[in-house]
Amino acid sequence: MTIPDLASRQLERLRPHEIRDRLAERSVVYLPLGAIEWHCEHLPVGLDALTAHGVCLRAAALDGGIVYPPLHYGTGGGHARYPWTVMMPGATEIEGLLRHTLERLEAFGVRLVVLFTGHFADEQIAMIKAIAAAWNAADRTTKALALSINEAKGATLGPDHAGMFETTLLGALWPDRVNVGRLPARTPQDSAEDPWSAKRHEPTHPLWGVIGPDPRAYNSADGPTLLATCVDWIVREIGDALPR
Repeated sequence: MTIPDLASRQLERLRPHEIRDRLAERSVVYLPLGAIEWHCEHLPVGLDALTAHGVCLRAAALDGGIVYPPLHYGTGGGHARYPWTVMMPGATEIEGLLRHTLERLEAFGVRLVVLFTGHFADEQIAMIKAIAAAWNAADRTTKALALSINEAKGATLGPDHAGMFETTLLGALWPDRVNVGRLPARTPQDSAEDPWSAKRHEPTHPLWGVIGPDPRAYNSADGPTLLATCVDWIVREIGDALPR
């Protein structure tokens, strides 16, 4: 999947007249959300936000709008005590940032703001859905749409944590950031294991922190289709929320 000129959709790189031009074409601002969180030895700790940002940039390049810099703070999930994980204990601080950002974007005349999270712990999803629902119930001039990457309809892989889904999607966006060679070689016992086993939370496990299908079967050729499916899905969701 090749879409040119992603940089022209990055808010932080744009001059004011460029922002005005982009929003005159399509008044949509994406707010990508993630976390700094352990994703085993083969993936970067910023995967959730990297994925959200990459999907949003491609959706904006395809359909219009601009993309806010990603927020690398999240809440919820079962990895809070893992190495190199900074997970907020609750939603309060993140909610404050997002609500104030919504207020400022409304003041700038933006019609739709998309809260899009690549970190899909239940608590994170509940947070953005609640923010969007409360915001829209107040009859604002700007509409909020809350979406999570695990909701992508038609995806060729089911959502997981550091497994085949997240490894394949990140590989489509940042191929040099996936290195399954950092993982131990597979054994017959690995093949028979439940991919959702609680044993994966034990530091001695070869797939420590991987919750889902074994990423050692990763094939980079599967990435473009998965990425295109996610991008097409978010574009459809935006089209339903803000028809042209």
